[in-house]
Amino acid sequence: MEVVHFVFGIFGNATALFLFLAPVITFKRILKSRSTEDFSGIPYVMTLLNCLLSAWYGLPFVSPNNLLVSTINGTGAGIESIYVLIFLLYAPRKEKAKISGLVIFVTAVFSTVAFVSLFALHGNSRKLFCGFAASIFSIIMYASPLSIMRLVIKTKSVEYMPFFLSLFVFLCGTSWFIFGLLGRDPFVAVPNGFGCGLGAVQLILYAIYRNHEGGSQKSAADETSMVEKGKYVEKAPRGMEMKPVKLMEDGRV
Repeated sequence: MEVVHFVFGIFGNATALFLFLAPVITFKRILKSRSTEDFSGIPYVMTLLNCLLSAWYGLPFVSPNNLLVSTINGTGAGIESIYVLIFLLYAPRKEKAKISGLVIFVTAVFSTVAFVSLFALHGNSRKLFCGFAASIFSIIMYASPLSIMRLVIKTKSVEYMPFFLSLFVFLCGTSWFIFGLLGRDPFVAVPNGFGCGLGAVQLILYAIYRNHEGGSQKSAADETSMVEKGKYVEKAPRGMEMKPVKLMEDGRV
């Protein structure tokens, strides 16, 4: 059983690493366009907090036999920090203020948990305190893409919900869920079980809307509607104003 437990821990490390690296495509787009567009920075900030708390929980003096949890989440914290910095660099002023506030919140929460657990708690009480903190923010991290899922349903487009990010949320949640079950650790199993389910929902949404064009279909429909009403705006050459054109009933100008 210990071998199987270790194997799922290694698989969890691998899938988590892919999960952390999945947004690279998104951030290449942000760097190229020098804009965060409609991408949300909240998932990256919440993932950073989750990584910090989970890495702390996995340390031997907090939770024995969970070193694999600590190693991958320490790596993830470094990667997510880079993403957050890039997002802050190119986000609009309003979004930048919101993300900056969240970063301050993340720093305060982690510092409080680390300080209290290090100086005020010992033994099993330390594990319980850090485990509850890590579990709560793991669930929040997994739930943070809900706003993007709502956008997908609203626009009928998966443009802002990358497939590989959804896939590795599912794989990562599943592997760590099994790891937690085998290790009889509810602080690992419960939040990752939630992540497994949420990842499955994202994949279902992707399957439903992946062939939809979203906003482009709406534009085409609006254009068709204008023609049917007998009015159409002809695109003028550069440097000239748009010119309204009246159509006759038989469709001639």
